[in-house]
Amino acid sequence: MNLTNDTAPAASPTLAELAARITGVVLTPEDDGYDEERSGYQAGYSHRPSVIVGAASAADVVAAVRYARSHGLLVSVQSTGHGLAAATDGGLLISTRRMDEVRVDAEARTAWAGAGVLCGQVVEEAAPYGLAPVNGSSPGVGVVGFTLGGGLGILGREFGYASDHVRAVELVTADGELRRVSGACEPELFRALLGGGHGLGVVTGLKFGLVPVERVYGGQLVFGADLVDEVLAVYLAWTEDLPDALTSSVGLIAYPDVPAMPPHLRGRYLAHIRIAYTGTAGDGERLVAPLRAVGPRVADTLRDMPYAESHTIHQDPTTPHAYDGDSVLLSGLDADALRAVAALTGPDAPLMTVVQLNHLGGALAQGGGSVGHRDARYLLRLLSPLDGTDVAAARALHAEVRGVPAPWAVGRSVNFLFGDHGDKAADAYEEPVRRRLAEAKATYDPENLFRA
Repeated sequence: MNLTNDTAPAASPTLAELAARITGVVLTPEDDGYDEERSGYQAGYSHRPSVIVGAASAADVVAAVRYARSHGLLVSVQSTGHGLAAATDGGLLISTRRMDEVRVDAEARTAWAGAGVLCGQVVEEAAPYGLAPVNGSSPGVGVVGFTLGGGLGILGREFGYASDHVRAVELVTADGELRRVSGACEPELFRALLGGGHGLGVVTGLKFGLVPVERVYGGQLVFGADLVDEVLAVYLAWTEDLPDALTSSVGLIAYPDVPAMPPHLRGRYLAHIRIAYTGTAGDGERLVAPLRAVGPRVADTLRDMPYAESHTIHQDPTTPHAYDGDSVLLSGLDADALRAVAALTGPDAPLMTVVQLNHLGGALAQGGGSVGHRDARYLLRLLSPLDGTDVAAARALHAEVRGVPAPWAVGRSVNFLFGDHGDKAADAYEEPVRRRLAEAKATYDPENLFRA
């Protein structure tokens, strides 16, 4: 559905004319506020555009895309900047952080989120109604970017990917038209956006379903270095037979011995098992008993909690920093391979690499859209801080680590590719999905305006 009421001007607007049409801001490298506007959570890479449009409305996005098209400028988009891939030099950057409207329809169990809305905002708005979005571990991640990449939620095994719950998408395509697409209106574009949506337009808002969740049993079991090998073997065996209502991951972190680290983490190598379960606390206690039986915990934070406090399960960092990362989706895994991954990334590794293994399956294996490799059983994620670390060195280590579970590898996850990986992202989708995405790109952005 085309929502744009006006037509594009015949002549290319000047920068001053663009600024006059924008209710947000227009900035160039000489302007105060330019560096702040282009910055995001990912401090390792940052856009340096010729023009920034800090959009405050869908109309601002329309004007920005039309301006870029008429001047031959590539378009990039940023909300929080968590998943920044290819940093641009030149072109036009649309910053959507001002578009932060959230509307909850409790009766219909749906929400509308503007392009700048954070996942945590929707959790807060939905909680009074006993509802929740399908959100990830970090409340500071943008809803739109998270969802366009599929959106692996902390309750993913029970409710699937965030993109599975989208009812409608509002976006501006490369022709400068504002569209509202759904399963009934331009269904091929809608389908392409759900998991493969980056590069098909500038999404200005999403309507999506909410799930009836008020509380969860969740938290972390943290084990010391002497138990890491056993934890990994027990965790893999434990995930063989779990109810879909329980979603979990195990993380390995060799914390640096530096003054900036909290004293209780400094210089330690720890295994973190994260749990989110919508069943009763009593059932949760029984389910995690085999994990607790591994041995003494450095920390045990499992408890019954309101869903509004579910961000405490993973305790993701909130301070912007530089990082590069890769991922691999796996059809299976054995304990020896996982221990080999730990050996390559542990305290003796040449650089710090955070490892996380997500247990998939359940509802994640179902659904439509363009999410790739739904039949994967695990997701292995690698992330290295770049402060004082060469990107090439980080990627060399990541490649070595990815080689360990190669017999089970089926592809990558687009939401966990950090930095410009170029053609490597192609294996995020099976061939039929890649073909459909290419067809959508050819139809809606034939000149590749959004190739940034």
